[in-house]
Amino acid sequence: MSLDPLQALRGANRPAVPIPNASAAFGTLLIAGATGALGQDLLHRLAGSHRHAHVRVLVSEPMHDGLPGVESCLCPPLPIEQWPPTSARAAIVAFDAPRLYHGRERALWLPDPEQLPALARWLRGCGVQTLVIVQPHDQGRLPEALKRGLANLDEQAVVACGFERLLILRSARKPAAAQRASRPERLAAWMLGTLSYMVPSSEQPVRPSKLAELVDLALRIAPPGVHIAAPEVVWRAAQPGAMQAVAREWLGAPAEAPDAA
Repeated sequence: MSLDPLQALRGANRPAVPIPNASAAFGTLLIAGATGALGQDLLHRLAGSHRHAHVRVLVSEPMHDGLPGVESCLCPPLPIEQWPPTSARAAIVAFDAPRLYHGRERALWLPDPEQLPALARWLRGCGVQTLVIVQPHDQGRLPEALKRGLANLDEQAVVACGFERLLILRSARKPAAAQRASRPERLAAWMLGTLSYMVPSSEQPVRPSKLAELVDLALRIAPPGVHIAAPEVVWRAAQPGAMQAVAREWLGAPAEAPDAA
């Protein structure tokens, strides 16, 4: 029997089955873009912590994920504005490209950056109070003026949605390797590639597991407001023994801030 996407998404509106030892205060967490190494680490860390009553991932086709505590939420083949609402208290939007050799990731729904405002409005209509956006940028190429502020009109539109807590993490990534057809193109690419050695260490990519750890911590301690982490903040937090101190400095959270997610 075929599964109707609209029916499946409405079905996600049903009360979640509580996970043992889960805190009701953390509510349901919805993840859009649970792809790539980052998405995998986010799922394992956040679902495995049992802090959230339920963890749902947006998928574009029916799938069964064997990860305990994770439920798929099927997106209908319609514009986001026409999606029926579901229910969630917090959401994560990540833009990590899927690894095509992982069959399960082909079924996951991956947002396009241009869809961010519409997705944010839909999430706000679902009752989401806390939104985390993990926005990767090619290392060393993000203008200094945009590192700690809103980068474009789309991000301003997300702020205008009125989330209680909005966290934007600007993580560095290595530029994608391009195919060079001719010898001059390959030579030019090699010469430009030597500039990568001049990128400061604080703007180097961090391991996805450390980025997922920072997201998890920020969900728990961030006070209300808009919080933007520049690539160097993410890098500093990923250094051994620095996660707690850097995160609290970035978020302006007290040393013993209670869990807020």
